[in-house]
Amino acid sequence: PCWLESLRASSKTALVQDGKRKIHYLFQDGKEMAEEYDVKTGQLVSRRWREKNALGGTGKWQVEVGDPTSLFLGDPESEFIKESSSNPIFLRKDTLSSFQWRIRNLPYPKEVYSVSVEKEQRCCIIRTTNKKYYKKFSIPDLDRYQLPLDADALSFTHANNTLIITYQKPKEILAAEEQLQKELKKIKPANDGDVDCKTQ
Repeated sequence: PCWLESLRASSKTALVQDGKRKIHYLFQDGKEMAEEYDVKTGQLVSRRWREKNALGGTGKWQVEVGDPTSLFLGDPESEFIKESSSNPIFLRKDTLSSFQWRIRNLPYPKEVYSVSVEKEQRCCIIRTTNKKYYKKFSIPDLDRYQLPLDADALSFTHANNTLIITYQKPKEILAAEEQLQKELKKIKPANDGDVDCKTQ
């Protein structure tokens, strides 16, 4: 797939820090992607994107995978953008075999929710029978690999005021991720001060 080709063609730098392997990609069109993997499990912890803005400057990072609130830490503006702690918080947190989304602060019982795949619109939709929550979201990974959405791959559960939606990764994605991991392991991590220090 052409997405894998553009990943290979991008310039990549790696860094190992705080138990995470951080990879920064710079694509030929100027877009940037930053990923963090758990060093022990190889699991993707976060993925963020940044594009040049209309004036050619760098735009803000957009979170695709991981906790969006972690981006604001250390950002002086974040003091003013605190969300109400009772609002639903939507974030993606993948496992090795599935894409997974968590929506926190949804107190209603499981029966209230329905999660469906809209193949034509290439998205998933969460609805509640009590009309209290509605969310439409896409799966960028499937778009990048031009794969169809499969309703059978989608499931959800509800626990501790959190709706957890799971979409099993198709075999094409699993194979591509495995290939990418092999390539990423070949990148020698840059030294970041005391990053690679081994304790005696």
